[in-house]
Amino acid sequence: MHAYRRFQFDIPLFLCTVGLVVIGIIMVFSSSGLLAGEKYGQPFFFMIQQIIGAAAGFAVIMVLLSVKKPFLLRPVFVYGLLALTGFLLTLCLAMPSIAHTNRWIVFMGIRFQPSELAKISLVLFLAYYCEAHKNSLNAWKTLAFPLSVLAGMVLLVLVEPDFGTALMLAGLACLVLFIGGVKLRRFVVPGAAFLVLFTIFLFSASYRLSRVQGFLSSGEDPQGKGYQVRQSKVAVGSGGLIGVSLGQSTQKLYYLPSAHTDFIFAILGEEAGLVGAVITVSLFGLLLWRGLKISMDAPDPGLKMVAAGITFALVIQALLNISVVLGLGPTKGTPLPFLSYGRSSLLCSLASVGILLHVSQKKNALRKAAG
Repeated sequence: MHAYRRFQFDIPLFLCTVGLVVIGIIMVFSSSGLLAGEKYGQPFFFMIQQIIGAAAGFAVIMVLLSVKKPFLLRPVFVYGLLALTGFLLTLCLAMPSIAHTNRWIVFMGIRFQPSELAKISLVLFLAYYCEAHKNSLNAWKTLAFPLSVLAGMVLLVLVEPDFGTALMLAGLACLVLFIGGVKLRRFVVPGAAFLVLFTIFLFSASYRLSRVQGFLSSGEDPQGKGYQVRQSKVAVGSGGLIGVSLGQSTQKLYYLPSAHTDFIFAILGEEAGLVGAVITVSLFGLLLWRGLKISMDAPDPGLKMVAAGITFALVIQALLNISVVLGLGPTKGTPLPFLSYGRSSLLCSLASVGILLHVSQKKNALRKAAG
């Protein structure tokens, strides 16, 4: 049984999240002001959109904090959210293409990227399924259903196309299944199948191969395949210890593509230097610590898996983004949670934190009575 402690949530996690969002809003304005002014005639355009996304995200957090009854692992909620995610991912394919991709739902001028929601719905579904079938989880007939759901979701994201997010969904699912009790040997066959699938999609698009080649040999073609990685390194390297000061980045002047989205950490490193970069990474470290603590303190195994899965989803995505910016991995188009411009990413990242804060309000009723 759960004891609910209204608004007695994890304060350090909440403050950490606020800090990351504030840094994100500042850096979005700094990195996009010139672009917004030329494209929309309003230098504050992207910052205002980011603030709207943050306001919506914090509203979701407040709603999640105010819900007293347990609902995260209720079958109706879990399968309802999963079905909604699948429907929205399918609907994306019928939407008009944006930048030669079909990643967004567009309704009344508002764009939403369902693949961001997929990370949350997948974690909740797998946590529920693992707990509900814990006694037979390692049987192939039990694993067939979640693996089929995962394959369908990954395929929908791959055909958008969004290779990086699809790869992350597969990795995140394996992590949650392992935490839920699936033995390592059970990952061999599905792992091989997914490896073949991702290999096919990797070689089916020349730009994906160019990204890999640009990462492996960025110095050989600095004006071509290795351009974005090289410019990102230049931005980070030129920041030094304390940076060139806020708003003084030169790489955001159309030298570094996607400066306010996927490569915002490079602009942060240039303008705030090593100090700003370390502070940002430390905040993600704090998020990891508090998320795992919430997971360990959760009153039942299902909520433990939810908290762990949500935490790893946020932190792994942050590490992937930062590794690309630093030239430690090929470009994937993965946003930096809380910082990169994008209302869908920010809203879903804050909703993820809201789930963690909701779980942090739960306590074992028997343990509470004994205390």
